Amino acid sequence: MKTLTIILTDGPYISEYADMACKIASEALKISQVNIFLYLDAVHIPKAGQKPALFADMGQQFQDLAERGAVVRACVRCASARGYPDLLAASDGKRSAASAHLRRREG
Repeated sequence: MKTLTIILTDGPYISEYADMACKIASEALKISQVNIFLYLDAVHIPKAGQKPALFADMGQQFQDLAERGAVVRACVRCASARGYPDLLAASDGKRSAASAHLRRREG
């Protein structure tokens, strides 16, 4: 099986990159494995509780991608520097900030 890896660096609402990445990843999941790596301000994308008035909820969209099998990971250093220090120790032991973010949202 082929793998598509998408790297994002912008926050969820600074541009349309997160939305475009979701659309590409959603289609790619039909035929391949999808990895999404969040770097710099992109670590804010899966943050729970975002309520954008005029845009799609990127946190929910990334949650949906993860539930469909996409592997969403973030730079641990970037996540810590942006106020997510509790995400450094993911329950799977892989130090995956975004995955921990998405799991925490379920609870």
